[in-house]
Amino acid sequence: MLKKACLAAVAVFSLPLAAQAQSLQPGGIYIGAEGGLNWMLDSSFTGILTVPGVGAGSTSINANYGIGWLAGGVIGYDFLGPRVELEGVYRSNTGGLIVPGVGGTNAYVDQISVMGNVYYDFMAGQTIVPYVGAGAGVAFLAGGSSGGTASATAFAYQAMAGVGWNIDSQIRLNLEGRYYGTTAPNYNYAGRVAGIPYQLNGTIPNNNFSVMVGLQLKFGSSPAAPPPPPPVVAPPSFMVFFDWDRSNLSAQALNTIKQAAGAYKAKGNARITATGHTDTSGAPAYNMALSLRRANAVKDALVREGVPATAIAVVGRGEQGLLVQTGPNVREPQNRRVEIVIQ
Repeated sequence: MLKKACLAAVAVFSLPLAAQAQSLQPGGIYIGAEGGLNWMLDSSFTGILTVPGVGAGSTSINANYGIGWLAGGVIGYDFLGPRVELEGVYRSNTGGLIVPGVGGTNAYVDQISVMGNVYYDFMAGQTIVPYVGAGAGVAFLAGGSSGGTASATAFAYQAMAGVGWNIDSQIRLNLEGRYYGTTAPNYNYAGRVAGIPYQLNGTIPNNNFSVMVGLQLKFGSSPAAPPPPPPVVAPPSFMVFFDWDRSNLSAQALNTIKQAAGAYKAKGNARITATGHTDTSGAPAYNMALSLRRANAVKDALVREGVPATAIAVVGRGEQGLLVQTGPNVREPQNRRVEIVIQ
């Protein structure tokens, strides 16, 4: 008994949060574009500085960067909670290198990353969806200063946290913060500082923080077709069917309820049980509450047809007692029903 009471409490509490759960995030393939600001962290590293006519030596070098930018795109698949993505992003930052005893020079770092990401959406399907994620992949870097350029390839990794806004079932807007880094790339290039030619070889740390805005276009399943005509059920039992994620009564349903009320009156002293059901799409707690709403909608209609409220018992079974056996997350019209049994 206590277990049933707790389940009912959870279902009622979940109603305002999960009301959009079945309609705003259909799952499946999506594509997206993203962009924002990138902060490449300043760093110090030891490099081998070679100056013609002077020689080579190890020296400490400071790298300082300004705020940069990034832009990219994704293609992913949404499992309604977990999501996986393939992402490509371009980052660009400018700054400078300061070589003690020699001077400073302008510098830049451009990065192209190809990443495989895994996300988890909390409260998937609602209007506002917090999420976290992580990714790994490969980065192609290009850097330079004072006319010198160099490139490198490195292993890349990142961690993300953000919040999504499901504008509707096809469009989602994300606001995200992320850390992105790579194994330290090794650069080897030539340039000039204060008119002095030099060659520099150094392994430079690469750590970034980004703030991003992303827009996604989803290609989920289309809305379910209208329910089929109810199957023939021998009196004194009747079935009322519902649209997906709905508890309102159609004209066909009201006609069936009128017949059930007539059967009750003809039987005389009788009891009616209205048992609500759902299909397997959506969260179990939400479906339990939805089945109760459907059963109560039928009870109210029976009362309007002259059946005493005291003669009607209401039961919600959620996803239990499927009329058509299906797997999870299947929209089956014949399972979205209320069974009216007159005894």
